[in-house]
Amino acid sequence: MRKYLFFLAMIGTAAFASCGGGDDNDKPAPQVTISSQPESLSAGADGGTFAISVSTTGKEWGAYSNEDWIEVSNRGTTSASGTIEVNVKANPTTNPRKGSIQLMSGSARKEIAVTQAAAAKASYYAPEGYNLVWHDEFDSGTELNPNDWTHEVKNSGWVNHELQNYVNHLTPGGSAVTEVKNGKLRITCLKENGKIYSGRVYAKVKQGWTYGYIEASIKLPKGKGTWPAFWMMPVNFRSWPADGEIDIMEEVGYHPDYVSSSLHANAHVHSNNTQVTHEMKCEGAEGEFHTYAMLWTGKNITTYVDGKVQLSYDNRGLGRDDWPYDDPFYVIFNLAWGGDWGGSQGVDESALPAVMEVDYIRVFQK
Repeated sequence: MRKYLFFLAMIGTAAFASCGGGDDNDKPAPQVTISSQPESLSAGADGGTFAISVSTTGKEWGAYSNEDWIEVSNRGTTSASGTIEVNVKANPTTNPRKGSIQLMSGSARKEIAVTQAAAAKASYYAPEGYNLVWHDEFDSGTELNPNDWTHEVKNSGWVNHELQNYVNHLTPGGSAVTEVKNGKLRITCLKENGKIYSGRVYAKVKQGWTYGYIEASIKLPKGKGTWPAFWMMPVNFRSWPADGEIDIMEEVGYHPDYVSSSLHANAHVHSNNTQVTHEMKCEGAEGEFHTYAMLWTGKNITTYVDGKVQLSYDNRGLGRDDWPYDDPFYVIFNLAWGGDWGGSQGVDESALPAVMEVDYIRVFQK
């Protein structure tokens, strides 16, 4: 009982002391604030590593996340400012997801929102047992990722007597021949100061892929003179046609909505009319998105238009002259102007600028 009375007396003494004096020690402590740069994070489906700068008016701060797909390093410091590294893991689901990072300093709290895009949905046409190994949905940034894509730079007349000059992203006047916009890759063929410019880009040009199911959704341009293509060339190229060429989709503007696939090798090449090729009508190919794809194994190559077979060619066991398709090939998108095929019935420059759009490119392998 005496201990309890003594404790009450001590509280009373402390309370009485706090009511007197009125000096600066009685002022409330200033409120702590936290700021960050950036204020939020947006990650693609593949995830990635991000740096966030943090500063506080307090003496120390900390950071954490309750999400298992968001990893935060350097979780705190006794300095007023610092940097945290955030690792966002790849999203294996076909749904976007949201999370957050919590910053704390004294009694202050700040939330950094984290959003992540959904993984690419498995193609409706991809065969069972094939898994997505690489893709580009063109859903971030304004330019192609240089880790994945390479621009060709060549003057007009380089191949097939084509009229366009291929440039790296921009024309001399600053117009974009390739850009990522509204979730699409746009390749634009245009005329500037009397010259025609366009874009030709390569995916994973130094590694490519050997076999697989490869699919893209593409909207073709209109106009006589256009020659858009989705095709593949060998990584270890030495000579043509000995090392092969795979044309998944080509179209020329003077023959609108008729798309074709072709294979080129020593034993079958267009220069002597022995190429393996097939053409079919794809209503609305010019101006609408359609799916073009190829299933490629060591025994057969089959191309598709909206899931329908376009061309099928078997490995007949006749050697490399007939089947040079067991090596890695890389993907190409380009929009040519004129040339031996595209310009065989002339060109109409009133169609310029002409735009080829790609919604996605996806590579599946077993």
